Amino acid sequence: MNLDKKEILIKLKNVGIFQDNKWLVHDVSLEIEKGKILTLIGPNGSGKTTTAKIALGIHKNIKGKVTKNTNKIGYVPQKISIDWTLPIRVIDFMSLTQTLQFDEVVSALKLTEVEHLKHNDLRSLSGGEFQRVLMARAIAKKPDLLVLDEPVQGVDFTGEIALYELIKKISDELNCGILLISHDLNVVMSKTDYVVCLNGHVCCSGTPLNVANNKNYKELFGDQASTLLSVYEHKHDHTHSTDGSIKEKKH
Repeated sequence: MNLDKKEILIKLKNVGIFQDNKWLVHDVSLEIEKGKILTLIGPNGSGKTTTAKIALGIHKNIKGKVTKNTNKIGYVPQKISIDWTLPIRVIDFMSLTQTLQFDEVVSALKLTEVEHLKHNDLRSLSGGEFQRVLMARAIAKKPDLLVLDEPVQGVDFTGEIALYELIKKISDELNCGILLISHDLNVVMSKTDYVVCLNGHVCCSGTPLNVANNKNYKELFGDQASTLLSVYEHKHDHTHSTDGSIKEKKH
């Protein structure tokens, strides 16, 4: 029995999609492993969301091969359409498109640290709180794979740090694989296991340290890449709470 193969949740091999007389992405290969965080990075229009949708099976007419070893997938899209004029509580929003038991709702909200907001009106939440509710909704059924497309949008810098720490916590506690799409290179690199840098194709891939030192990565991101290595190597001796405040870790 090949135990390593069983740990691969989704595998893309030389995938691509040709649309409107151009390649949106081409020849992309990657593997998402259970219990690991894989981050897609790249400039706007580089094909990050397209690649994620190929992995999810949303795009059908593709080149290459997608191998899925699980159907237990949670997804937080980059954009979600909500009629903000309608009053809806967090607890009701959690079950809008899925049937959940009360304990499943509470457990997911606890893990994302927003259980205290379960009776609040959705439109009263801050950007960071809303993102945490979206993550809770995606993990309520304890998926094997969680796909997060730009999960820190609309959140300030300290909130971003706290959300990336939460994503790592979710990966650890649920032992799920995570496919994370992010433009925020400096912060996300210390919270990921493997990085794939896209620009219509795979420019480079590997551990955060290897990608940070890669010539193609440096050419793609220029000055932004030059600050990455020092940030990545920064030792985190503290944690950030949901409001962005810093708490020293106990040793």
